[in-house]
Amino acid sequence: MALGSNTKFYETPNHPYQGERIADESNLKGRYGLKNKEELWRAQSELRGYRREARKLLGSTEGTDLEAEEFLARLKRYGILNEQDQLDDVLSLDVTDVLERRLQTVVYRKGYANTPEQARQFIVHGHIELDDARVTRPSMKVDVAVESSVGFDENSSLSDELHPERAEAQE
Repeated sequence: MALGSNTKFYETPNHPYQGERIADESNLKGRYGLKNKEELWRAQSELRGYRREARKLLGSTEGTDLEAEEFLARLKRYGILNEQDQLDDVLSLDVTDVLERRLQTVVYRKGYANTPEQARQFIVHGHIELDDARVTRPSMKVDVAVESSVGFDENSSLSDELHPERAEAQE
């Protein structure tokens, strides 16, 4: 599918002025270093899609075991679900489960940056690599299998451990 200029991958809130929702969104935006609320709405839409698919698989009866296993395997590969979680656990997921798997959050949690905002900057400026490839998309979902390969690009000035902007890595 080609991406058109008018294609949206998220839904905006139904009621634009709800103080509690706005406060919650601002809190998440700050905690995960999101550029704007659109990134949060994308994560919420992604989560809605997961829940919708889980409800569809739970509700249907004819031969969906393979589909359900593939769906669960995909969520487990991304680290959104744990290995022992089942299909009905998808319905209790929170948007933070999706936000935790973003490259920006992984870089911050691994201790390569002092703040989520700094992690975003390192990624956008090309200082971070994943699986020996430079990545510049902070919103990229990181598979659990390649999470250990997140690090500084060897050609980056930040690969020097004495660089003043570099945080103490918590491997």
